Formats: sequence, C-alpha cells, structure tokens
Amino acid sequence: MGKVLCLYGEPQWAVVGDTFPVGGAWSDQIVFPEYFAANPDSPVPEYQTLCGIYEPHCGLDRGCLSWGHDEYIYRVTRNYLPEPAQYMLRYHSFYPAHKHGAYHHLMNAHDELMFEWVRKFNPYDLYSKGRERPNLEQVRPYYEDLVAEFFPAQLDW
Repeated sequence: MGKVLCLYGEPQWAVVGDTFPVGGAWSDQIVFPEYFAANPDSPVPEYQTLCGIYEPHCGLDRGCLSWGHDEYIYRVTRNYLPEPAQYMLRYHSFYPAHKHGAYHHLMNAHDELMFEWVRKFNPYDLYSKGRERPNLEQVRPYYEDLVAEFFPAQLDW
C-alpha cells in the first residue's frame, strides 16, 4: 500500500530503500551511505553526533524516521493494528537496526522486544515474491476476511 506513493508523484528514492532515524549520525550500514554527503543535514554538527537530537535509549517512538513506504503505511494503519503489526510495518526496511545491529543506542527495552516481530516478518518481505502470480479468485476471500478483521469499511486517512 505504501509503495503506491510512486503512482502519486513521490520519487522512487523517497518511497523504497532503507529507513533510518533523522537528526543523528547515519549508520554506515545504510545502503549507499556515500550519498549522504549531498544530504542537507550533513553540515549540521549536532546531526553528526551518535545520538544527535535524541537522548540515549529514548525509544524509537520518540524519534523521526526517514520518509518512505514503511512510515506511510504505519501512519495509515496505526489506529487499527496491534502493536506488533505496527512495528513490522514501520521498521521492516530499517535494515541497519534489525539486520546489522545499528541504532541500539536509540532503542529502549520495549523496542528490543518488539523487534523480534520485525525479524519474524522479514523473511516474508524482501525477496519472498514468487514468479507465478497468485490466483486472485482463490486468495481474495482470505485477504478480504483478514482486512475486515482489522480495518473498518472506511479508513480514517
């Protein structure tokens, strides 16, 4: 759902790719970190410190993440889904943290606990798509029931 942003004018680079906290030093585990040299935040000294504008172990919910499909879908669905699902959606492209161990200096104990859900979700996300298209007629009832379980007929956009 978040990736449809490309259809409405958002550039591809703003929709997909690793997500990361803004306002602090970037991890070298972010894909293509060399491109941060052109980022307008790079000359701001405070943003180049480990914690930047954040307190150590303040919790990821106290931070601001880079914009992309993860943050979009999280914001659209956060009023409807249980917290583990919110973490899976919001942080599934936060590879520097859940795959490489970066940004633990910002995470609190609750984040660490919830990231188990992110790691469980990951195998079903990246590179999990098959070549064969699913039979929509066959799978549609399952997904309609699943959506009806968690979402109202009209979303609060």
